Amino acid sequence: MNLFDFIAGHYDYWFIIILLAIGLYGMTVKKNLVKKLIGMTIFQAAVILFYISSAIKADATVPIIMENLSVDNPANYINPLPHALMLTAIVVGVATVGVAFTLLILIYKNYKTLDENELLELMK
Repeated sequence: MNLFDFIAGHYDYWFIIILLAIGLYGMTVKKNLVKKLIGMTIFQAAVILFYISSAIKADATVPIIMENLSVDNPANYINPLPHALMLTAIVVGVATVGVAFTLLILIYKNYKTLDENELLELMK
């Protein structure tokens, strides 16, 4: 197995690493609070994709007893727990973004800016 096969075989993880880097860059470098929130959302999506991607098994099926699959071989089935947990994480992420946008609206109404440096100066 050469390096190209390794990289091509794990393309989903490389995509997730790129998304993590974009989200982290948005949260740490950008000064606009809306851009920080977008970075946080991209970071959350990358983490969810990582868990879903790592829970997938080749040639496996959902954990429902089927006639043509052996029940005593658990390798035939995928683990549904990471998928269920990521559904919960999606709901929590949507709620977090909703609350964050509400706070951004209130910040803008009170200070007329969403720039981090201007806000810190106005709050002194």
